[in-house]
Amino acid sequence: MKLTIIQVGKTKHSFFQEAETEYLKRLKPLITIETVTLKEVEIPKGDPEAGRKMVKAKEAAEILKHLTKDSYMLALDERGKQFTSLEFAGFLNERMQQSTKNLIFIIGGPYGLDEIIKNQAKLQLSFSKLTFTHECIRTLLLEQIYRSFTILGGKTYHY
Repeated sequence: MKLTIIQVGKTKHSFFQEAETEYLKRLKPLITIETVTLKEVEIPKGDPEAGRKMVKAKEAAEILKHLTKDSYMLALDERGKQFTSLEFAGFLNERMQQSTKNLIFIIGGPYGLDEIIKNQAKLQLSFSKLTFTHECIRTLLLEQIYRSFTILGGKTYHY
């Protein structure tokens, strides 16, 4: 199984960049993982609500270009399903047992994800009822993926 994280916008803060790099390094021997960073669309001047909708639609069009028929897509959304770390590890294990070829996590930009992406996702995933920045959730996602593989491998990272 290959994991792909599609994210909108670059990680700007160095402390998040360092954490992402560290978890990607830790994951490299455990699973094939790729990150795809799409350009953030700027909101036009004028009607902010219409601008946000337009931004999300344009970002969705770019995200859709990276999906394949054999992909199992998860959209990160604050209203999605929540897992414990053990449940998330079990979910990843189930995907591997069912021979999922490409598991894709999608992280939207500052305005979130367009409904077309959320509706096409097999699962909407939430890390909390709290809202996190799109930069912060990237690190949390990588850490939880790493934690899951240590759980599945019987390592002592997770207590």
